Amino acid sequence: MNNAPVSAKVLDAAIAWKLSLDEDRCTPDERSDFLRWHAASEEHARAWHQLGMLDQRVSAAAGPARQALLQSRAGLRRRLGGFGGGLTGLLLLGALLLGIAAPSLSPGYWLADQRTGTGELRTLRLEDGTLLSLNTNTAVDIDYAGGQRLIVLHQGEISVETGHEDPRPLLVRTDDGRLRPLGTRFLVKREAQGTRLEVLQSSVAAKPSNNSDEHVLRAGQQVLMTSDGLGQVDPVAVGADAWTRGMLVVDNVRLVDLVAALGRYRNGHLGVADEVADLRVSGSFPLTDTDLALASLTPVLPVKIERHTPWWVTISAK
Repeated sequence: MNNAPVSAKVLDAAIAWKLSLDEDRCTPDERSDFLRWHAASEEHARAWHQLGMLDQRVSAAAGPARQALLQSRAGLRRRLGGFGGGLTGLLLLGALLLGIAAPSLSPGYWLADQRTGTGELRTLRLEDGTLLSLNTNTAVDIDYAGGQRLIVLHQGEISVETGHEDPRPLLVRTDDGRLRPLGTRFLVKREAQGTRLEVLQSSVAAKPSNNSDEHVLRAGQQVLMTSDGLGQVDPVAVGADAWTRGMLVVDNVRLVDLVAALGRYRNGHLGVADEVADLRVSGSFPLTDTDLALASLTPVLPVKIERHTPWWVTISAK
């Protein structure tokens, strides 16, 4: 079927029909009305097909996000029916976009002791005085029950400032290995290729899962740890821990890389046109208000912000 764009009015009508037909109380007359609407024009059929393809992607995403979407449809229609199809459509599209993002969340995320959502930052004071900060979309388990203090990072990024009110060893563990801080402050981040360790103060001993040797990293050093070993040791980037204060600090990075970093803190699609992707950017940007961060780009770069919906934003040439 032709996948050309459809008008906002027709898409809105398709979404309204989707909500109606998903309800158990849909009547035969309503189904007949839908069939007449569907057959009235090729654009109607195309909009319904495109919406169905989107919904199939959400259906394939097993887990709480999909279940929450299924449970919310009837209530969404009841609560928002009086506001008109436009608002209902926007909210449903937002829910669909959130559902599509669900596969990026690890299975351990949903069962973790502590987790943050998109754009959420949280700081915890643990029972031994350790200060634990969680970045966006982060999940950890905390186990102080045995002969050690254990933090398991399933997903995302944490900042750890060790407490000294407990003689038991403090360990941070990921699928790639174990980190043993030696009275220190450090960052741990799960990445696609492994676990990144950035030491801000003192030192941390890193032990990959499939390696019996520990390697000590000093303040100002960072390394990528995989289950088989450690990569090249590099300097810690300026402002690496700025996220713990709600800020993103960059120095001469490409616009596309800045936008990718900001995109972690908001739902939906945040894109950059190819013609401006390689513009260089330096500065500090608020993570708690990414719209404000994006707005700060237009006075200093030849770009404009195109907002198609709250969940679909593109940066293009001015």
